[in-house]
Amino acid sequence: MALRAVIFDYGMVLSNPPDPAAHAQLLRITGLPAEKLDPLYWADRHAFDEGKLTGEIYWRGVLQKAGIALSPAAVAELMEWDARMWIMPNEAMVSWALSLKARGVLTAILSNIGDTVSKAIEREADWLSRIDLCVWSYQLRLAKPDPAIFRYTLDKLGVRPETSLFIDDRAENVNAATALGIQSLVFTTVDRLRADLVAAGFDTDLPLPTTA
Repeated sequence: MALRAVIFDYGMVLSNPPDPAAHAQLLRITGLPAEKLDPLYWADRHAFDEGKLTGEIYWRGVLQKAGIALSPAAVAELMEWDARMWIMPNEAMVSWALSLKARGVLTAILSNIGDTVSKAIEREADWLSRIDLCVWSYQLRLAKPDPAIFRYTLDKLGVRPETSLFIDDRAENVNAATALGIQSLVFTTVDRLRADLVAAGFDTDLPLPTTA
């Protein structure tokens, strides 16, 4: 059955790994070493992505757990640098996504992401307007690997699971999509994805991503 849609995760797939310079700013503002801040950063991240916490509430929670009191201006600065960690695009993957659309394949982003980060991405990434569908988890109060968010994305695209390809850097999300009948691949690098697409036979229907 012909492939009709490719669904991309955003972070670490369409975007580069977190920007070290932006991460350094989070350390500067909080005054915490990475080994203290990073576990606190991730502790409630899923709740933030699910929309249970706004960006401000999320960051105030991080600071409270660290025993730090900062001004509203400093909290706003944390939210800004947090968003900037995830803005840098993976140019090869973005180019490939746009080339798929040019070939008539539907494209979608299905991302676990909080409100302040997604709004910054929408503000900075002008190429998003060329993607057919963007599903941001916080807006639905759902996050991967919940099967409901995959079903929502398929319904909005108007495609069946077996005619879709899902690409994510987290195995648990890929496994959840596979369980629903969606063809799925774990993303690590562009070169590895290219090899996996060929091995799965997708090169007969799709252009392949390239780093050149």
